[in-house]
Amino acid sequence: MQEREVEVAVIGAGTAGLSAWQVARQYHERVVLIEGGEPGTTCARVGCMPSKLLIAAAESAHQAREAAGFGIAVGRVDVDGQEVMARVRRQRDAFVESVLDSMRRIEPENRLSGHARFEDPHTLRVGDDLRLRARAIVIATGSRPHRPKAFAPAGDRLVDSDAVFEWNDLPASLAVFGPGIVGLELGQALARLGVRLRMFGKSGSLGPFQDPALRDYAERTFGDEFYLDPAAQVETIERDGDQVAITFLERGSGRRLTERFDYLLAATGRRPNLDQLDLQNAGVALDDKGVPHYNRFTMQCRSADDESAGSHVFIAGDASQELPLLHEANQQGRIAGHNAGRYPERRAGRRSTPLSIAFTDPQMATVGLSRDEAASRFGCDGVAEGEATFEDQGRAVVMRQNRGLMRLYAEHGSGQFLGAELFGPRVEHIAHLLAWALEQRLGVERMLEMPYYHPVLEEGLRSALRDLSRVLLQGPAMTERCLEYGPGG
Repeated sequence: MQEREVEVAVIGAGTAGLSAWQVARQYHERVVLIEGGEPGTTCARVGCMPSKLLIAAAESAHQAREAAGFGIAVGRVDVDGQEVMARVRRQRDAFVESVLDSMRRIEPENRLSGHARFEDPHTLRVGDDLRLRARAIVIATGSRPHRPKAFAPAGDRLVDSDAVFEWNDLPASLAVFGPGIVGLELGQALARLGVRLRMFGKSGSLGPFQDPALRDYAERTFGDEFYLDPAAQVETIERDGDQVAITFLERGSGRRLTERFDYLLAATGRRPNLDQLDLQNAGVALDDKGVPHYNRFTMQCRSADDESAGSHVFIAGDASQELPLLHEANQQGRIAGHNAGRYPERRAGRRSTPLSIAFTDPQMATVGLSRDEAASRFGCDGVAEGEATFEDQGRAVVMRQNRGLMRLYAEHGSGQFLGAELFGPRVEHIAHLLAWALEQRLGVERMLEMPYYHPVLEEGLRSALRDLSRVLLQGPAMTERCLEYGPGG
């Protein structure tokens, strides 16, 4: 058994782990990066990039079919599933290779391969032949798709979002369980590529939306394109030959139907890769799901002996089960790396404005506080709501993409912009503008003073801001009202 001592050990070579390693190296030479699984980030291998490649193919097919609306005859649109998936895998592999190139630049002595697990709070066993002692440790082990036990009867006809990108061809039919961001992105893309699809949910939730108005609008829009039931009553899931037989009550009619699909896609979230780390030996406090308690501004795990005290163990990325987004993983990794490198000193890192985007059509986005979060924080009828639809928005009408709704939230009294939920064409760009506005703490009136070109989709944002400004109560009168009624008004 080899023995080795280092200053910082980073477990996991994904986005968060690579970021943590890079900044920790600013403090020490002896910083190792440990990878026990397949190298390459989740984003490059099975997440952001391959899913967008599939979506891009679906958009191309959809635009060809919709061309007749502009007076352009395209004719029959044939989708070659093998070619679609070949391009997805080819470009995906190129993205992964670029990540691997960056890893190869790490000195061999600081790049370790093998499964890591805690023997004691400062000691890691890496593989079978290395015992590593570290002054500080960063857990950045990522996550994997969650497969509920209820789906087990599907057998090898059960796939998750990782496995989709290994297909050599598109299936003829697919049942998707989970209308979250991943399920909606993949489901809509596959439906547009000609896959017969039904999508089932359980709780009634849809994508990232919390505002009922946005959720209902999106549900109607997607439901016009493919079968969608966010609160489905599924009775049985059974294997039937080379297919999966699903018995459910049809939405609307209530009829009991049994349909067969080539695959069942579980898009029911991801779980952190923590269960094989032997965290019971790490000296950190764990919740009932085995996830460490940590400070989100320092990414420092709390000590098992005294939860008011910090540990020398830090956590970052999907392993923290906070926000499974690449930019969040990168930021968390940097915070964890800085604090692991300077441990026992630690400093609070700056967390960015919450920003989430789903690349559906129309796109879905949330920025800052949700409607309920804003109401919970400010109380006293302190939140104003404004909205605008894309249905009659000039640029959206020109593009024949005039579907969607946006809702904005601001604080009465101050006029401070608080957050937004967006559903519409290319709202990824509007969401960024709003996130930047939040970062600069802009008020609604200042946002309205910004330039708006014509004709652009951002004019729809101006309409929503005008509606928000109209209902805002500002000045001393609102302050007096808050004092009179108190929290909860």
